[in-house]
Amino acid sequence: MAAQCLAARFGLSQRRVCRLVALDRNTLRYRSRRPDDPRLRTRIREIAETKRRYGCPRIYVRLRRDGWRVNHKKVERIYREEGLSLRRRTRKQAAVPRLALPRPTHPGCGYALDFVHDRLTAGRRFKCLTMTDPCSKEVPVIEVDFSIGGQRVCRILDRLFADRPLPEFLILDNGPEFAGTALDAWAAHHGVQLHFIQPGKPVQDAFIESFNGKFRDECLNEHWLLTLQEAQVVIEAWRREYNEERTHSTIGDVTPNGVHPQPTKPVPGSIGINPFGPGVTKGGKVNARCHLRTAIFCPTNRGHPY
Repeated sequence: MAAQCLAARFGLSQRRVCRLVALDRNTLRYRSRRPDDPRLRTRIREIAETKRRYGCPRIYVRLRRDGWRVNHKKVERIYREEGLSLRRRTRKQAAVPRLALPRPTHPGCGYALDFVHDRLTAGRRFKCLTMTDPCSKEVPVIEVDFSIGGQRVCRILDRLFADRPLPEFLILDNGPEFAGTALDAWAAHHGVQLHFIQPGKPVQDAFIESFNGKFRDECLNEHWLLTLQEAQVVIEAWRREYNEERTHSTIGDVTPNGVHPQPTKPVPGSIGINPFGPGVTKGGKVNARCHLRTAIFCPTNRGHPY
């Protein structure tokens, strides 16, 4: 406070300091009678120590979900008094034109994929295939291995979409794992559109880049990983916590699992949609139009639009 600084630096009386700064002496002598809440203060420190990259808004949401009846102003005051403020990492603004990528309209209609690289304590590099739903913020899979190629990506997608509807599109960068023939054939066979960003401009896929930053900040940078098996266990535990416990302000401060997905329309030509075979109705009649759509999405037809 300015009055206190003047009194301490120049040795002035309170009366003279208050006259200089036009301050009432009752205001200068005021002491808060607000009772302290040691339990709340301890709980805020516990959350901040456990989740080191959680800021004040996320700690407040966590407290409200745990049943604490406290407003955000009190949480912010205790947060500042305890010296828990995070140092924000500034990023350079990229002044580049963005592509008109598809916007998700409901959970499950599209996913964004990317790779994150890190090292074990021995120095060996490993890769993490990350995947997120831009609409619900769900992370259905994080695959960890020393090498993940295009064929492996296709097997991961087959395993993932065996018990959930196929998406309408996938947003990808131009890496060899995504731009190769393996994923191209998989997408053509299942009727999934592949949307590639411009080379060298990852900001165009802000969905997955934002998640990758959280993934590295809250998981990879917080652990020393000795073996690949330990990395797989730690990353899978963090993924489950991200989906089940971590709230997101963009979806109303709920967890990704709290957003109920809507069923997507079956895509013609995908496996398992028609149990009687492509183009065959329940009565055994052949549908020529369905045969035409199946031929368009055939992986051997290199003239498909993807």
